[in-house]
Amino acid sequence: MTDPRELTWRSSNGLNLFARDYGAGESGRLPVLCVPGLTRNSRDFEEVAPWIAAMGRRVIAVDLRGRGRSDRDPNPANYAPPTYAADIVALMDQQGLPRALFVGTSLGGIVTMTLASKHLDRIGGAVLNDVGPVVAKAGLARIAGYAGKTPPVKSWADAIAYARQTGGVAFPRWTDADWGVFVRRIFRDGPDSVPVLECDPKVFRPVNPILVWLMTPLVWSLFRKLANGRPTLLVRGAISDVLDTPTASRMRKEAPAMAFLEVDDVGHAPTLSEPQAKDALARFFSEAP
Repeated sequence: MTDPRELTWRSSNGLNLFARDYGAGESGRLPVLCVPGLTRNSRDFEEVAPWIAAMGRRVIAVDLRGRGRSDRDPNPANYAPPTYAADIVALMDQQGLPRALFVGTSLGGIVTMTLASKHLDRIGGAVLNDVGPVVAKAGLARIAGYAGKTPPVKSWADAIAYARQTGGVAFPRWTDADWGVFVRRIFRDGPDSVPVLECDPKVFRPVNPILVWLMTPLVWSLFRKLANGRPTLLVRGAISDVLDTPTASRMRKEAPAMAFLEVDDVGHAPTLSEPQAKDALARFFSEAP
């Protein structure tokens, strides 16, 4: 695994934000920005990011505010897609990146679509990983059941048990070794080596069924704006309860040029290190600017 460089930047309200920066990239090739899901962080991309970088692209995987090594926001109302999108623009400006390709998992895909509302010119193409303009009710209910409600975790065995309880439905074929790798991405060693979840429990507060329902017409418009006219790949977990089949089908009709992949035996969300996903990503990045 390639060790990334550590990258920091500041938000408009003074938060210190963190990212992992892989590879220098070849001249003339757009860099890649990887944006993780609701309660996740840049380590979700620790396998796929250096793999993409080996194709000759600079890859930056971000910790959204409130996650990983980025500051927690004292105002939970700022944990919202427009704020995250503004943070991404601030990163791009600081790094002198006029355009980039985006890989957005779950919330990261919503952030990418939100970015398209005011900064479409900054997006050279996008991979939307198990996310669409509609969040299926079953998935929303499942996420609401655990986000911000982590039970006491006193050992790494407890952390693995928690991860299996909240995510086992999405990865029925994972081994004990897989779960061991996964928990090291979402927990860190705290005092006395007690695992600490690397996510502010308050990140889920602004997200509720009413807000998602109200945003739906707008997000469909943003999806069309994003997916038409630039390379786009939609990845869906075949057993996902977040991006359901009807929504994925409508997305494909709304954007007929968009590439599509369904990853077998995986729910929400594919890690993108699955062989099927890597094949689709290799095609996407070979054809993208």
